[in-house]
Amino acid sequence: MLILGIDPGIAITGYGLIEAENKRKFSCITYGCITTKPDLHSEIRLKKLYKELNLLIKKYKPKKLSIEKIYFFKNLKTFVPVSQAKGVILLAAANNNIPVSEFTPLEVKMAVTGYGKADKKQVQKAVRIILDLKETPSPDDAADALAIAICKGLDNF
Repeated sequence: MLILGIDPGIAITGYGLIEAENKRKFSCITYGCITTKPDLHSEIRLKKLYKELNLLIKKYKPKKLSIEKIYFFKNLKTFVPVSQAKGVILLAAANNNIPVSEFTPLEVKMAVTGYGKADKKQVQKAVRIILDLKETPSPDDAADALAIAICKGLDNF
């Protein structure tokens, strides 16, 4: 089953697509980031995110989408744009009839490392091992998206 993991953001949205055969067998199909320029108006940035995400969905046809749940914020300036980006992502999933699951960062860390307070490097290493990658996925946003997809894969079986 193809699972698309998303780490939402207005400047950088990480994505990771995995094939989940069962709870123990995952493979990486692709990963990367959708970026928008900060000098553009938010509606243009959101439109670009929506358009590029739809291109990914049309190309790979994932069966599930998993996304990070926004439950905590340190800065209201980042909370609102991330929430807007998440709304666009949910709309793209709904328009393509893809069921969505949400996971907190704690749930993702527990799923991939077994430790809810794992740091970024521990998560990246676990993702590399689980997906049998030669290199650690980069940037952080893409690695996080792969971890979110793995979390759904573990949850699905």
